[in-house]
Amino acid sequence: MLSEIAAFSVAALVITLTPGADMALVARRALADGFGTAARTSFGICSGLIVHATASAVGVSAVLARSATAFTVLKACGAVYLVLLGLASFRRARKIHREPEEVRALPPARRVYVQGLLNNVLNPKPAIFYLAFLPQFIGPGDPVVLMAAILVSIHIAMGVVWLLTWAWLVARARAQFLRPRWRATLERVTGSVLVGLGVRLAAATR
Repeated sequence: MLSEIAAFSVAALVITLTPGADMALVARRALADGFGTAARTSFGICSGLIVHATASAVGVSAVLARSATAFTVLKACGAVYLVLLGLASFRRARKIHREPEEVRALPPARRVYVQGLLNNVLNPKPAIFYLAFLPQFIGPGDPVVLMAAILVSIHIAMGVVWLLTWAWLVARARAQFLRPRWRATLERVTGSVLVGLGVRLAAATR
């Protein structure tokens, strides 16, 4: 049991550290609004992992894995959402020169949390990951429910720690990019990344 947990932890760490839509969204929030807002987005993203784990437990992920239609619908929703987030960054870049940093209000905490949650929930890849990946680390004699709960908890804990660390690192660099020209450029860059990830998700296969 311990050997399976150790092996899973190594694999999950590699997956957690791999750049993707979650990291791009957290970076966008950290650069635009600071660590606090990015942290709320991070918690929303990791809450999405709980949703996927629960879906796996009740069999929804199995439906996604077997039904091309269900997978395509969720994938399309996720791709559209990422593209919309990217376009929002471009709109934000145009407004920066007209909206000084000192007078701009921070977005509501609930909104950025839900944004992170949807960013993860609308991506079918975590659901397929839990369905296909977790069973490989559960031995024949292991208690399935307990082992699955342990593995999912490890993955979520890694996600929380890494995204908060990433948010802190990006927020620390934020002070160097407070000039309107730099901020607008960064918004365009993160917007391009999010749109690109949306297109990539749209083209993804199971």
